[in-house]
Amino acid sequence: MNIDWLEDFLALIEAGGFARAAERRALTQPTFSRRIKALEEWAGVTLVDRGTHTIRLTPAGESFKLVAEQTTRRLQLGREEARAIGKASSETLRFVATHALSLTFFPDWLRQLEKDEPTNVTVELTADHMVACERLMVEGRAQFLLCHHHPAAPTRFGKDFRSVLLGEDVLLPVISPQLAAEMPPEAAPQLAFSAESGMGRILAAAWAMTGSAPPSRPAFTSHLASVLTAMARNGRGVAWTALSLVSDDIEMGTLMRAGTPAQEIPIEVRLWRPAARQSPAAEALWAKILKSQKSEQP
Repeated sequence: MNIDWLEDFLALIEAGGFARAAERRALTQPTFSRRIKALEEWAGVTLVDRGTHTIRLTPAGESFKLVAEQTTRRLQLGREEARAIGKASSETLRFVATHALSLTFFPDWLRQLEKDEPTNVTVELTADHMVACERLMVEGRAQFLLCHHHPAAPTRFGKDFRSVLLGEDVLLPVISPQLAAEMPPEAAPQLAFSAESGMGRILAAAWAMTGSAPPSRPAFTSHLASVLTAMARNGRGVAWTALSLVSDDIEMGTLMRAGTPAQEIPIEVRLWRPAARQSPAAEALWAKILKSQKSEQP
């Protein structure tokens, strides 16, 4: 069934005759008549009484008139709503970020990026663990992913994605001074990342490269670096975390390094995107990011 047939049917009722209705629909009268006939064949019943000089609807036609009006009205409203959603979607920048970077990196980075030229679009940020962030990107529900990265750590992003380096960070073990006074770091309880964590994935890859062994029986696990950091701050054990999360703690003395500089792992802060072309707003932002990165290079 063609939706145009419903509009033809309603035009016929309004015009009161085939000739006037065909003219309003910009059709020849034979073509218009065939379309009304096709609608009746689809409905399986005669809708228009053609035995009178003026157009009259059959009882079935009177009943079907209400259906046609409701259907065309709902379709029109649905189209307008879909267009509004599509317009809003094209004017929304959808980011996902790991929890740590959503707190320590994203706000200042976005402020710097918008310093000279605001984006003038809605920015939507979803913070989650790395596995969930990757899933949102692969499923096309996000345009950009902000995360820590290490060349040795696997990701779900192949040739269909590209990335740009935004900054650098360090993974390092930390311990509270109070706990360090009681026992050496290697004897302290180990606070470890769970499998969903991107930092945990990086640690595992880096340790595999050096032949180091991860904690066999951690005392506590979480996918959130901020939670592990808080546990370490409370003297519950040694936690590996990002320097960007604990630099203030180290400076104030609430946490201290629990390893040697050689044990610390340099990592990158990267922004990922699909290689396929995205919305005009997303492409404009990407161009601005690339330009800002080039301007910062010596």
